[in-house]
Amino acid sequence: MSFATDSIHTHCTAQATLASPLGPVLLARTAGGLAGAWFEGQQHHPGALAARVQPTDALLQEAARQLQAYFDGGRSTFELPLDLQGTAFQRSVWQVLQRIAPGATCSYGDIATALGSPSSVRAVGGAIGRNPVSVIVPCHRVVGRDGSLTGYAGGVDRKRALLRLERVTHVAHVAHVAIAASPNKPRATPA
Repeated sequence: MSFATDSIHTHCTAQATLASPLGPVLLARTAGGLAGAWFEGQQHHPGALAARVQPTDALLQEAARQLQAYFDGGRSTFELPLDLQGTAFQRSVWQVLQRIAPGATCSYGDIATALGSPSSVRAVGGAIGRNPVSVIVPCHRVVGRDGSLTGYAGGVDRKRALLRLERVTHVAHVAHVAIAASPNKPRATPA
């Protein structure tokens, strides 16, 4: 198991499953915030968690409500406390992902450049692939340098569906301005 997966298994206090249009989503929380939102069958899914199944947990209910509103087209950002479990580098990548505006895309190279390390594209890709909070931390908005729909831990079909939901119909040119400056109020708030 990876550091992040071990950490989720150790610190998760409650879990619930959301039925989404793209398949079941496992939601997991720690005392610090939402720590996971994984599509069933996605890469790096933590597997069975020992934490109680608690669909009445207030944070998990709110996460489910906001995700359902997103899938229904009524919401494009999230306001949830996050407790992202990962290495310092992974967490820095996930912070940058939260600055990609809804309906926009950027490349892995854009993320590496935003981190001040343009040569770390592969490491950035690895961190993006291990994002534990699908959709809310919008790794689906990252595409190949040429605009191609490259890998997505939840599957490229889901990535395409999420971009379509955000009205991104054609990704031919990757805008280097897609990553906003650090926001005053993040869409999802780290714990």
